[in-house]
Amino acid sequence: MSSTLSSSFLALAVITTGLYAGFMLTFLIAITPGIAALPDERFTAAMRRFNEKVPGPAFLALFLGVIALPAVVVFGDGGRDRVLAVAALVCAVGGHLITIAGNIPLNKALAESEGGDDSAARAAFESPWNRLHRIRTVLSLAAFALLAVVGADF
Repeated sequence: MSSTLSSSFLALAVITTGLYAGFMLTFLIAITPGIAALPDERFTAAMRRFNEKVPGPAFLALFLGVIALPAVVVFGDGGRDRVLAVAALVCAVGGHLITIAGNIPLNKALAESEGGDDSAARAAFESPWNRLHRIRTVLSLAAFALLAVVGADF
């Protein structure tokens, strides 16, 4: 892969990963603390609506780009910082596995509980979802930081 093309993919990887990490961090430091103060029925309603709206086209482009673009960097020429790019990709994949195996099933269970006991639904959802979200946020921030270091060299 040409150096210019490789640099372009790296720049896109840094931008995409940064946007995704920013989204995750915003949810962690602003949205979840804000809705935590809501009563159970409003909390569960808010999370259900978030879970319906978040997986739209823009989010899915970021979600897929966070894996695809760093993979192009790693499997392209990778350069001398290939180890950092691989570590970034591992962090991104780890965060996605947490999302797929942990957060999405919790989201589905919360959706299925609509019309039922909101207190019980919240109790089953909030703490595990937040714990998993903290981990995937740290992983997404690490992926971004690693790619930014790689990108600083181009």
